[in-house]
Amino acid sequence: MPDTIETPTFKTIQVKELHPTFAAEVTGVNFPDVPEEQFVEILAAMAKYGVCVFRQTGLTDESHVAFSRRFGELDNIRRYLVGGRRPRYGLYELFDAGNLTEDNAGVLDPDSVRAHSNRGNGLWHVDSSFNPRRAGFSLLRACVLPPPGHGGNTDFADSRTAFAELPADLKKRLLGHDYVAAHSMAHSRKLGSPDFFRDLDVLSNVPMYRHRIVQEHGPSGRMNLYIGTHMHHLEEYHPDSGAENEIPDDSWELIQELNRHATQPRYQTSVEWRDVGDLVVWDNRCVLHKAGGGSFEGRFKRDLRRTTVHDDGPAAWGVNDRGSVWPGFNTFEKPKAAAA
Repeated sequence: MPDTIETPTFKTIQVKELHPTFAAEVTGVNFPDVPEEQFVEILAAMAKYGVCVFRQTGLTDESHVAFSRRFGELDNIRRYLVGGRRPRYGLYELFDAGNLTEDNAGVLDPDSVRAHSNRGNGLWHVDSSFNPRRAGFSLLRACVLPPPGHGGNTDFADSRTAFAELPADLKKRLLGHDYVAAHSMAHSRKLGSPDFFRDLDVLSNVPMYRHRIVQEHGPSGRMNLYIGTHMHHLEEYHPDSGAENEIPDDSWELIQELNRHATQPRYQTSVEWRDVGDLVVWDNRCVLHKAGGGSFEGRFKRDLRRTTVHDDGPAAWGVNDRGSVWPGFNTFEKPKAAAA
């Protein structure tokens, strides 16, 4: 498979590369009524760059959702809405990626359960890898931003180039074994705020779901590392023999090695949010990302809203049962420790 793909020829959009190997800022898009020819070029840009930034789109909640549907079937937040809670923005397809209180009036208390839950977003991850059906694209839009100079960037890492540049012995090992990772959102929550979630029993919290860590990125034909901090452990998969999956003795060490490799500075770029209406689209099947943090936390509002597109490719369900549903959990309530 090629380590790179040729830059497409664009007729209706302009592309400015943000990093030598991935990510681009795209201009000339006719939001909200993007014609089909232009949408096809956006898809080509996504296949090449993995991350595309669109400035001052003017999208509303409704047009954001409508544009997202053109990428595929959308995930929704119903499984998070316990106790009769309604969607914050009135639309089940919009995920809250901001720091507002539940009534939208203030800034989330940094010591609240939800703030501690959100700290996992500051670790390198891919959206929804803990789901049985993983995410394809994520589309994140700025609605309220902190004052300039107070941080809040979103950082990205190029996991395709990271695979291509693996040390030879490590690449040989990965290609010689059918490794899957068991992903858990509870695990990344605990990594993000270990003291607060000290008593959280990850193994009994919610089911883990499994995806291969080496796979082809369909739109580009390049190989990719599908990793991140939702990975709890690795297993060697035995789909044909009927044998139990085996956990390598160095499972956790290998997870850490892969995550460190893929998030080296040379694979990273940071996207600054400048204006309300800015939209960043990324493909979770070929990049990692994390919230950049900054001095705005606990002080200034940062309201970002995300749609998440289900993957529809051959690896979408990983090695999980099709039709499985991740049960979710209440991010407003601290999980109880498992009974002794």
